[in-house]
Amino acid sequence: MPKTLSYSWLGHGTFLFVSPGGKRILVDPWLNGNPTCPESAKAVGTVDIMLLTHGHGDHTGDVIPLARSTGARVVAPHELSVYLGQKGLQAVTGMNHGGTLVAGDIAITMVPAIHSSSVIEDDGRIVYTGNPCGYVIRFEDGLTVYFAGDTCVFGDMALIGEMYSPEIAFLPIGDLYTMGPEQAAKAASLIGARQVVPMHWGTFPALTGTPARLRELVGPHGVTVIDMKPGDTAS
Repeated sequence: MPKTLSYSWLGHGTFLFVSPGGKRILVDPWLNGNPTCPESAKAVGTVDIMLLTHGHGDHTGDVIPLARSTGARVVAPHELSVYLGQKGLQAVTGMNHGGTLVAGDIAITMVPAIHSSSVIEDDGRIVYTGNPCGYVIRFEDGLTVYFAGDTCVFGDMALIGEMYSPEIAFLPIGDLYTMGPEQAAKAASLIGARQVVPMHWGTFPALTGTPARLRELVGPHGVTVIDMKPGDTAS
């Protein structure tokens, strides 16, 4: 039987994808210190590629130790890749919006996001880490997903949908720091994906958006909301 894509939500904005060809892709690794990441999910095992959407600690908190322990190639916006190189990581690929990285039979395209991006050093110094991004990932069997990263809704999501036709969209819904369910519903319409996986919600009390509210908004339009709990795996 042919293998299919599976993905596990490790809490907040962290996902582990296992491609149909067996490649393990970890996005925005924040495990230790993530209050919603189950203890059993913190040992992620083998990782082939890590994708980073921006420099905030709740999306990069474990990238350096995991890159060192797994040997995974880290893909990030250019300035963030330079910062990680200065921290001693060697297998780092910097990209910018519009670029596509081909990894075997997987194509990873960096697309825009509207957010901020920085690292706060131990001394309180803020280091700029480039423009935030999302990713469009086309897997070995042609299945395409859109991983929005932290963002608000923006009109060019329609262009992402037109050019790449993603079947699944991973969208933040927590509100305050990203779009909430109302904006995410509009994003789903612009993108045209028939399945939406909510993320970046429920980690802290301030992130008040819920999958139930998103489902109320998009369900009448035939869009399925895949409501996951941290530690869940779907395919």
